[in-house]
Amino acid sequence: MDLAFIPSPSVGVVHLGPIPLRGYAFCIIIGVFVGVWLGNKRWVQRGGRSGTVADIAVWAVPFGLVGGRLYHVITTYEPYFGPNGHPLDAFKVWEGGLGIWGAVALGAVGAWIGCRRRGIPLPAYADALAPGLALGQAIGRWGNWFNQELYGKPTDVPWALKISSDPAIGRIGGTYHPTFLYECLWCIGVAALVIWADKRFRLGHGRAFALYVAAYCAGRAWIEYMRVDEAHHILGLRLNVWTALIVFVLAVAYFVVSAKKAPGREAVVEPGAQLAAGADGAAAEGADHVDEAKVSVEKASPKADSEDGAETETGADEASESATDEPGDEPGDEPGDKKAGDAADAPAADAAKPAGSGSTKKS
Repeated sequence: MDLAFIPSPSVGVVHLGPIPLRGYAFCIIIGVFVGVWLGNKRWVQRGGRSGTVADIAVWAVPFGLVGGRLYHVITTYEPYFGPNGHPLDAFKVWEGGLGIWGAVALGAVGAWIGCRRRGIPLPAYADALAPGLALGQAIGRWGNWFNQELYGKPTDVPWALKISSDPAIGRIGGTYHPTFLYECLWCIGVAALVIWADKRFRLGHGRAFALYVAAYCAGRAWIEYMRVDEAHHILGLRLNVWTALIVFVLAVAYFVVSAKKAPGREAVVEPGAQLAAGADGAAAEGADHVDEAKVSVEKASPKADSEDGAETETGADEASESATDEPGDEPGDEPGDKKAGDAADAPAADAAKPAGSGSTKKS
């Protein structure tokens, strides 16, 4: 008897009236939002514009969903195109079945289209998005828990996953390794590794993305080996194990070649982003200067008016005093001044009299 285990949900879908709300779809949607959110933060830190990651994701996400479904249908074609298969079931994405390999591959094509339209280098965009992709996968893996699928070998460990029986699809109940949980935790570790290495070594030109791919593949190989679901085998190994090994080698090779060919990080990741940021900063600084000057003028105006009024009144007083003290013929002249004027005019009057008119001399 198992004393501890991880229970599985009894149903993976809840109906809101006629609308089905599926746990698998919710996990995928939340994973996409988290990936875009983190990618946007890293893009802005690298000198890009906020919102660019979401704009390009409009191209990348639909391509990724189609690519993930195509990979699953091609590598597991029996339920759709084999004997007693149902081809239309290939379109039922909500029932599960998305291959991460196809999602990343075709999603990269969509991202390339979006980057090309914006004039942005795809490697720089991939570097910014890499940890977000890992976290998005960690969240998306919980969709397997809702669908009770892709679990590992039988086990009785305390963290075993409880699976219910379903004869319709040949599912046998019991406790199994929760491979969805293993991959979730591994992807969180990959995200942390990429963020740390990117800050420590300033990875650029696609190397942060290559590190994410290599680290994910290293974990996916042993997690895939634990699964018990039906899969094609090549030389005794599951197909996805071979895919993980091949992609791991390619990612490491790209990392090494890129480090030798283009060391360091891109100086500019989005043309015009820094110029626009500088223009916005200059405009804001100019507005601040204008406000400061306005406040200074308002503070100085009352003082200037007071000083001007004082100077005007002082000038008027001085002019009044000058006009009062200055001598002249104005009605306001002092009497002493008038007598002095008369005395000065007397000799001139005497000089004007004729000679002899004054007295007679005797001989």
